[in-house]
Amino acid sequence: MQTTMERTTAIGAISPFFIVDNVGRSLAFYAALGFEPRFREPLDDPFFAIVGRDGAQIFLKHVGVEAQPNAGRHPWVAWDAFVHAHDPDALAEEFDHAGVPFHKPVGDRQDGLRGFEIRDPDGYILFFGRPR
Repeated sequence: MQTTMERTTAIGAISPFFIVDNVGRSLAFYAALGFEPRFREPLDDPFFAIVGRDGAQIFLKHVGVEAQPNAGRHPWVAWDAFVHAHDPDALAEEFDHAGVPFHKPVGDRQDGLRGFEIRDPDGYILFFGRPR
């Protein structure tokens, strides 16, 4: 059995896909985090959108069913997305100045990470941080 594989192509980024109650509300929330709309369908009252900031992006879609964030399914799996942030303290300060409420403030975690949590309007929890 082969244990290693020759890499021929780098992998860029991964984008979570969130089912949301209202795409317009989600667009406004993520705009406060500095995410810009990259795609909306349709433009005036979208049922699907992609928002992004730098290399991170999130797919948002309304399909008429309730959102199911990880925290509601199991308490040990609270995050729906890990967003790498080189300087979580500076990013937390930026979000604080923008009036974004924190689910958990910036700090060092027992698992060796430093960062903070933001909860979106549908209950999805995003961790912004990095290894210490």
